[in-house]
Amino acid sequence: MISTDYVMTMARYNRWQNGSLIAAAETLPPQTLTEERGAFWGSIQKTLSHILWADRIWMARFERTERPAQSMAEGATAHASLAAYISDRESYDAHILTWADTVESKWLASDLTWFSGAAGLQLSMPAGLAVTHFFNHQTHHRGQAHAMITSAGAKPEDTDLFLMPGAAAT
Repeated sequence: MISTDYVMTMARYNRWQNGSLIAAAETLPPQTLTEERGAFWGSIQKTLSHILWADRIWMARFERTERPAQSMAEGATAHASLAAYISDRESYDAHILTWADTVESKWLASDLTWFSGAAGLQLSMPAGLAVTHFFNHQTHHRGQAHAMITSAGAKPEDTDLFLMPGAAAT
């Protein structure tokens, strides 16, 4: 379904886009980040925190490690400030890149089984499809954050994958 090159490209894209949103968010007044804006998670801050929480949930499934103790709702409020979020986000993006560099084609073709708290069910699907969902989920909610940050007056970078620095080299 997907290749190890895809996984690495999307991990790089994730880091690039998170850095773009962070740089733009840093130009906004702190209260702007916590204002309710009508998005699924409400505010810019909650949306960014939710993405990071979900990344940790999926990585725990992929790596077979302990999942975060926070619920989905708690994950959206886990960062009291942009500075706290930035530190966690940058560290976790490095973790995702390290993981992506170790993903093997055989694992992508295998089945992944986990218990989903959101669905209340044990689920199973090809690991490659779960990884595709992982990156799609990030992109979906980053798009919401991008729109909120833009409407608040800041200017994140373009989101087009082909404009990612070094994209032509991969």
